[in-house]
Amino acid sequence: MPKSIFTILFMALSVASCSISGTKQSSDDENANGLYPELGFLKDSLESIAQSYPGEIGIALLTDSGDTLTVNNDDKYPLMSVFKLHQAISLCHKLEQHGISIDSVVTIDSGTLNPDTWSPMLKEHSEPIIHISIRDLMRYTLTMSDNNASNYMFQHLESVAETDSFIATIVPRECFRIAVTEADMWADHSLSYDNHSSPYGAAMLIERLFTDSIIGQDNRDFLCTTLRECITGKDRISEPLADKDGVSVAHKTGSGFRTENGILMAHNDVAFIDLPDGRHYTLAVLVKDFDGTEEQAAAAIAKVSETVYTTLYANKP
Repeated sequence: MPKSIFTILFMALSVASCSISGTKQSSDDENANGLYPELGFLKDSLESIAQSYPGEIGIALLTDSGDTLTVNNDDKYPLMSVFKLHQAISLCHKLEQHGISIDSVVTIDSGTLNPDTWSPMLKEHSEPIIHISIRDLMRYTLTMSDNNASNYMFQHLESVAETDSFIATIVPRECFRIAVTEADMWADHSLSYDNHSSPYGAAMLIERLFTDSIIGQDNRDFLCTTLRECITGKDRISEPLADKDGVSVAHKTGSGFRTENGILMAHNDVAFIDLPDGRHYTLAVLVKDFDGTEEQAAAAIAKVSETVYTTLYANKP
């Protein structure tokens, strides 16, 4: 599927500025060149979905033909646990730089962990002293969004500042910021807004993990496989794709606290989707300040996912 000059130019503009809103639009020239003629219609549909819910919904779609479509693409969406993807990628890079395997075992005093935060690791490891590999710490953070595992890695293996600095070599600086840990957000929920991203910035990161050599092959294979095993947020991007034969979803979710007024700070999902014919696409849906239930926010994300798949990929050669 050839790329038009417009598409290539648009991609360059997207990389240069993450503040572009709702951008990749279909034109007569593109339709004649064989690019997705549905993109203009899809953009209108996604904007309509975003406007129909009581919150701000940002969307970024990257296709394997080089097309990019964004809606509400400002860098201001709280990442919540989506930042654990940034953390895992950056930590893998640091360990590689020092010749350290992710199978290295660390020792954790369970008394230093927060018993009240979300932590499947702590529930599964009741021993006073936990001996666990870095690989398993990352697996807990990526598949089950474990907060204690993330906090330990930030405190003992790689700092927040180091993570932010390395990810800025992969994703444009103006597209994201990592500034606080889960422990910081636990202590002061308002700090959740300090880790933020544009939808395009989040989509670009997971896209590059799957399609580029941003870390070593062994660690890259591990992260990609682990993201396909994610068990959180199956009612979001994955929900309308679950019954599609041969469709594989690798994703990372993030869920927010509520403000004093009961507003849901964030409800997110960022995914790399493989299709059975070898094509793929990347979809990020970030929901901010949602005046509704978690189930309603998840339904909004699922609606976006369903609309993208049905419009561009269902029964298409």
